Amino acid sequence: MVWLRAVLVLCLLSLTGMGAKALADDDPAVLLVAHADVATQHLTRDTTRAIFAMRQRTWPDGQAARVFVLPNDHPVHARFAKERLAVYPHQLQLAWDRMVFSGTGQAPDRVRDQAEMCERIATTSGAVGYLEREYLDERIQVITMD
Repeated sequence: MVWLRAVLVLCLLSLTGMGAKALADDDPAVLLVAHADVATQHLTRDTTRAIFAMRQRTWPDGQAARVFVLPNDHPVHARFAKERLAVYPHQLQLAWDRMVFSGTGQAPDRVRDQAEMCERIATTSGAVGYLEREYLDERIQVITMD
């Protein structure tokens, strides 16, 4: 009887569009992180998207932002782009390519893996990136998003 109730609840959640996404939003698997010297503690999704699309090159307080990303085919990059920025990885790449080829901007710095991402963010003033929770350490801070 209990399992039937659980199945019913899951069906209702999936019909209302809440399912796993709602659970993931409460405790995101991939977190927005920054260097410890960044004064900003919270960003909207639009501002975060603008920073990662390289359209906004500074933090809200005016400090220069240095963006780090994983390779396009890395599963954590795909999850961050889709779940946190609400864009596909190829859309980010198209935006970066357009700026580079037109001479109006540059692409973010690419790192090989999450260990390198953590190290580069911890040692680069104004840095921003993303990590899974298990890669966090005391040298970087988590930036909340809505």
